Amino acid sequence: MTKYRLRIKLRLREKAAWRSRVSALKQKQALENHIALQQADAGSKDGKKHAIESKDVKGLKYLELVAPLLERLHEDGCTRDTAGNRTLHFDQYCMLILLYLFNPAITSLRGLDQASTLDKVKKQLGCSRATASSMSESAGIFDADRLKAIIAELGAEAHTIGQHKSLKEIDKTITLVDGSLVSAMPSILAASFFKEDNTTKLVKWRLHTHFEVDRGLPIRIDVTPDAGGDCDERAVMERTIEKDRLYVMDRGYAKFSLFNMIVKVHSSYVCRLRDNSVYEVTETRELTDADRAAGVLSDEIASLGKQTNKSRVQPDHPVRLICVTCSKHTNRSKYKGTSTGPSSNGILIIATNLLDVPAEIIDLIYSQRWQIEIFFRFFKQFLGCSHLLSHRQNGIEIQSYCAIIACLLMNLWTGGKVTKRTFEMICH
Repeated sequence: MTKYRLRIKLRLREKAAWRSRVSALKQKQALENHIALQQADAGSKDGKKHAIESKDVKGLKYLELVAPLLERLHEDGCTRDTAGNRTLHFDQYCMLILLYLFNPAITSLRGLDQASTLDKVKKQLGCSRATASSMSESAGIFDADRLKAIIAELGAEAHTIGQHKSLKEIDKTITLVDGSLVSAMPSILAASFFKEDNTTKLVKWRLHTHFEVDRGLPIRIDVTPDAGGDCDERAVMERTIEKDRLYVMDRGYAKFSLFNMIVKVHSSYVCRLRDNSVYEVTETRELTDADRAAGVLSDEIASLGKQTNKSRVQPDHPVRLICVTCSKHTNRSKYKGTSTGPSSNGILIIATNLLDVPAEIIDLIYSQRWQIEIFFRFFKQFLGCSHLLSHRQNGIEIQSYCAIIACLLMNLWTGGKVTKRTFEMICH
């Protein structure tokens, strides 16, 4: 028996060593691919790198609006710099990030390094050349949370873009909640704890985003690793609930304790439930012609979850379920190698604590979720945030907060919704 156990231990050690070697090779290959992509981003189609010229830099005049607000951050992170050697300060670093967001020609830290040598950029930022190494260091020194107050000040001045006339009677701020993933090369420590992509071996960070429908703007982004526990989207949502809001969420946020917390702070929710949700109908409401025209199949008051399981948290308030027709959807991940979302049977089950709002309006409120998906596309493709300038959590937060500031500035400049067209008008 002892020899048998020793043989098993040896085989397990050999298997672990083999997996370690394979993982190291994949990590090396992913790093080489990542560096190649960065080099390609910094160059042109012919593979040659071209320096950023003065004519390539746009939108400097628009930064004048936020410069006085950022100036208060100038001395942040300088407590250890007793000799006064720091040349790149927090406000200047944020201005460089905004410059990156507003200029499609700048695609990397190296591009920002080149842009910082231009006379008009130096004049606007009030600093000498910002090297890639100094910007990389800045992502770990400056406190990203200091930007939240600036976001709040700009948000107070932002223009409302108007919304569907049927939603004007909702007395709470309609806030869409969802998350999006961005990828980064992991550090040795991060690779040990965070989930990796099975194909690229890149660590994924989740951007937990709150988006206001009335202003068409993101108001909050929380950055966490794509992991469970305190980083789970529902756990993050529980820590960020505010009063007098109507939270619109997808089925990933369906959790009874979360519903209870939202109601407790005098807010409301409209949340899709999973197709296999268990509930018991206690009251059936009659549908109107407008409800049927909107595709509503049923309007009911129900008890959620298995009533025999007394140990689980149950909703402590009446829950209304509205079933709406939708397009059927099949998860095609087994064909593509990537997830296309859970399958749908063609019926949306929407839960809410709003008992007096017509069912057709509840359906309309949930349908506004497309706006946050459009924002994620804008965030990654037009603001360039699919490419992270820093792979540290604090650095990702600074870039995300600057992206919110950029959206707020575009709203203030144009007085309208932030779209591809407003971006092109400002940045081209």
